[in-house]
Amino acid sequence: MPRVTLISGASGGLGEAVTQAFLNNGDIVAGLARNWKRPPASGAFVAVEADLTTAGGCRTAVAEVVARCGRLDVLAHCLGGFAGGQPVAETADETWNGMLNLNLTAAFHLCRAALPHLIASGAGRIIAVGSRAALETPATLSAYNVSKAGLNALIRTIAAETKHRGVTANVVMPSVIDTPANRAADPSADFSNWVPPARIASLMLWLASDAAADVSGALIPIYGRA
Repeated sequence: MPRVTLISGASGGLGEAVTQAFLNNGDIVAGLARNWKRPPASGAFVAVEADLTTAGGCRTAVAEVVARCGRLDVLAHCLGGFAGGQPVAETADETWNGMLNLNLTAAFHLCRAALPHLIASGAGRIIAVGSRAALETPATLSAYNVSKAGLNALIRTIAAETKHRGVTANVVMPSVIDTPANRAADPSADFSNWVPPARIASLMLWLASDAAADVSGALIPIYGRA
């Protein structure tokens, strides 16, 4: 029976690569995005539109995936965003709240909704996309840094709570991902130092495999040369 993998942020630059990697692996992939314009043309792909910034949106999305696919085995959480550029004394409430909601609270709501099904799978997997900034906390990015540090703590807590229930939970931590959006935001950068999305996808695919059954609660750097 094919494994069912739910990918959040599936329409983004990284999400597209992760989706393709899991499809190539033979998974049934349910891709979550706020709006789908061009979902992958695959009979193994299920496009689900959802607002994951609310608890209700996450519950509804997971319920739809399970109803349409029959089960849930893997959560590949690629949803996230970036904002900042001001010191703490000048950071707006909107930036602070926005980063916490998008990068941390959404992950909490989605994991909470998915966990009963991942436990029922007997070999559930959670792989979240974090950030190098969670550990190195660069200046002027307080909201982003804290939101990603909180994501690390959330996933490691889940790993501790599920270590006897067949579930693993890990975080991959890129530096700068080589996506079209990031290139447009920093056109003078040396893109060869950035991490290609396909390599992050390969790491996430391995973490979802049986070979990684003993890896849980890990914060795994994938920095490239940045």
